[in-house]
Amino acid sequence: MTTELLIENKSSGKIWECSNSVTTISLETQRTGAPAKLTFTIIKSGDLSFTEGDVVRFSVEGQLQFYGWVFTKSKDRWGVIEVTCYDRLRYLKANASYGFYGQTVGQIIQQIAEDLQVDTGAISDTGYAIPSLYEEDQSCLDIIQSAVQQTLLNTGNIYVFYDDGNGLALQQPADMMSNVLIGENSLLLDYTYKTDIDAQTYNSVKLARPNEETGHADVVIAQDSATIGQWGLLQLYQTVDGDVNTAQMEAQAAASLKYYNRRLRTLSVSSLGVPGLRAGMMVLMKVPGLGDISLDQYVLLEKVSHTWQNDVHTMDFETMAI
Repeated sequence: MTTELLIENKSSGKIWECSNSVTTISLETQRTGAPAKLTFTIIKSGDLSFTEGDVVRFSVEGQLQFYGWVFTKSKDRWGVIEVTCYDRLRYLKANASYGFYGQTVGQIIQQIAEDLQVDTGAISDTGYAIPSLYEEDQSCLDIIQSAVQQTLLNTGNIYVFYDDGNGLALQQPADMMSNVLIGENSLLLDYTYKTDIDAQTYNSVKLARPNEETGHADVVIAQDSATIGQWGLLQLYQTVDGDVNTAQMEAQAAASLKYYNRRLRTLSVSSLGVPGLRAGMMVLMKVPGLGDISLDQYVLLEKVSHTWQNDVHTMDFETMAI
């Protein structure tokens, strides 16, 4: 396994290839709400000199794994340096206030990226214009994730917002499928299988829209009597903007019910590492006799953590609902 860790000092323009000086490298990605995080332990040697804001590029077998910037570093008396780097999504933690009307997630990303002077990569057109989205004094990352969530609840389509190495990107998981199989006799080391209706399961969706004329909220409800009889009433209550009409409310309630009205099946997996696998991608898993099911399907990755140490690459990941 050939790894390459490049550190570029912006002030001098000098670049160091540090893979031989690094003892441990870890890379963590999450599907929503967080930038990619690269941490590594490096032994100070030669004229190596870098500081916060310098560029870090990490590759395995010539394949880019991470591109980002140094944010924290600490050194002990023996010259061992602990470094933490993030990709472009880290810059979206800046707070702002925005009002968007009739714009898609992609258009919202482009506007925020332009305002923050952040590059953009491959951004898919969702085909869905959000009627209105107003956020005050929120992080730009949360604002974009809110737009992604609104698109999901109104269309049923999942989109992944991430840094593709060239800039801020938006893709569907179906366009980020891995060609690797993970399962019995194929990379799998251990797993924990969990089922629940506790965290993100709802069989009744109630949407309320303020009505200034009547002084009362207009309400739309979508629910499933069969699962209510089995699980009891698990209600999701949300308010919508006054610009959203009744037909749009009904469509959003139906799409939300379809998404949330299920028992969650999730996997936490330890396996041998697959370079390039990140949260938001889909990977084929085959695990017979998993529990109430025999798994033989693509799963969506919610969180992925890679570790490279002593020429051994392992990873842990969590799936979205199976």
